[in-house]
Amino acid sequence: MTDGTTEAVPTPKRMTAAAFHASAGVEDWRVLFWGAFAFYRTSSFAEGAQFVAAIAEVATAVGHYPDVDLRPDGVTVRTTTRRNGALSPIDAELAARVSLEAQRLGLAADPSNLQMVGIAVAQHEGVDTRPFWTAALGYEDLGDEDALDPNMRGPHLWFHELDPPKPGRGRTHIDVSVPREVAERRVAAALAAGGRLAADNGPSSWTIASPDNHGVDIAAWPDFEDGEEG
Repeated sequence: MTDGTTEAVPTPKRMTAAAFHASAGVEDWRVLFWGAFAFYRTSSFAEGAQFVAAIAEVATAVGHYPDVDLRPDGVTVRTTTRRNGALSPIDAELAARVSLEAQRLGLAADPSNLQMVGIAVAQHEGVDTRPFWTAALGYEDLGDEDALDPNMRGPHLWFHELDPPKPGRGRTHIDVSVPREVAERRVAAALAAGGRLAADNGPSSWTIASPDNHGVDIAAWPDFEDGEEG
């Protein structure tokens, strides 16, 4: 018999990208915006479905459930512990066990196929445009600055002030999170296609302007972030 009270479940300790990569068996995985990801190429939709079934068994055994995207040419898996994309040790455990299943089925990981795209929405000080965007897109608020597709299919939105301020004008740019080994190749390809390097903060990030001056940030920093855990 209980007294009717519910004991609070402790929040798992946050794991940095550096600590995640130091875990055993996660070589297939990369840390991007909103979690750790792996992509495995398959020869058919049926082979991918077999792999998804194996992932389901692993997830049930671990007690932690990833997002899985099954396509005819491959399977993408994302794991995270917190809604803001933060990782914990259980993500590393799940990732390692998923990789073992991939090896058992003869599937190879292809990190070059991984990316997450976000839209940064700049706004004037004192102006809050997030309610408009969430209403138009059917998104949900996250924290003070972000909005997410509840199904995690569309790009996330990040809201920030214009610097310097430009009253009466909104501005957006695209954020692209890719594995660290992909970032410089992606920057070089964009420059070769007519882009202009607006800011070089490598190896963490690069800002590229399109020929008509739209901004794109190529971000590699999530894949080697090594801040404080907690």
